Amino acid sequence: MKASLPLSPLFRPAALAVLLAALAACGGNPDTAAKDAAQDSPGHADGDDHADEDGAPEQTTIPAARAKAAGIVSAVAGPGTIADEHDVQGLLAPIDGRMAQVTARFPGPIRALRANVGDRVRAGQPLASIDSNLSLTTYGISAPISGVVLSRQAQVGGVAGEGQLLFEIGDLSQLWVDLHIFGADTQHITAGVPVTVTRMTDGVSQATTLERVLPGTATASQSTVARATVDNADGLWRPGAAVRARIVVASTPADIVVPLTALQSMDGRDVVFVREGETYQARPVALGARDARQVAVSAGLQAGEEVVVEQSYTVKADIGKAGAGHEH
Repeated sequence: MKASLPLSPLFRPAALAVLLAALAACGGNPDTAAKDAAQDSPGHADGDDHADEDGAPEQTTIPAARAKAAGIVSAVAGPGTIADEHDVQGLLAPIDGRMAQVTARFPGPIRALRANVGDRVRAGQPLASIDSNLSLTTYGISAPISGVVLSRQAQVGGVAGEGQLLFEIGDLSQLWVDLHIFGADTQHITAGVPVTVTRMTDGVSQATTLERVLPGTATASQSTVARATVDNADGLWRPGAAVRARIVVASTPADIVVPLTALQSMDGRDVVFVREGETYQARPVALGARDARQVAVSAGLQAGEEVVVEQSYTVKADIGKAGAGHEH
């Protein structure tokens, strides 16, 4: 049997007309024949506008209840700021000028001590009584400032020498945070830039401003020390404790930014998932500058569109399952 030659595209309309006429004469359905012929014609689309080159769908439907249970959260994309940030570590320290040492004025036995370590005292509050060996009278020692008793260096019944340290008091309502800067970062971190300081114990953060960069170098670490001040109203910022800090050197505005948690990779492309009702569509995007938390989107996304910002990998997995079902 001879193989038939494929018809030229110029002859296909004529062949289609002949086929329809023949089917009509035989009682066939010309509409069905036309549909079948159109599906065999070049350039026909299968009706799936959201499929990749392999025919796998790039969107999925997730009912609202299931999305909530899975922790899927979406947010409106819009303008933001990309920050040039530097993560550093540091130590909390009392502020100079807010520390006081309480000493004995005259030598003699210590008759009474009225404060212990950790006590809050006010300026003028009595702290100790001492019998003077010189005047044979008893004199009192008072707190020179309000604050917290940081140390006590005496015991009742002991003999205080002239000028002996009895108490150390600190006003800890504010503390210095000394941040250690290394390498090239020391060249462009200057006073006046924003700083976010975070306690390591519980993750609580406080925004402040870098006040000064000290002129010397820390001998042990060979670092430059940059200093800021934190408020200590809750009393949980403790001198000597280590902290983390993020210094913002510069900020660049961007028309559209999304959290890094919104990004996924599909077929080698960066995508975000745009939500419309219960439909989630993979949208390829072109990316710009980024920082530790977010990235600028330069193309592929419009301001005001809702983007999945939490559990985006769950949406990716759901689209992957839909694609596997489509292949079968």
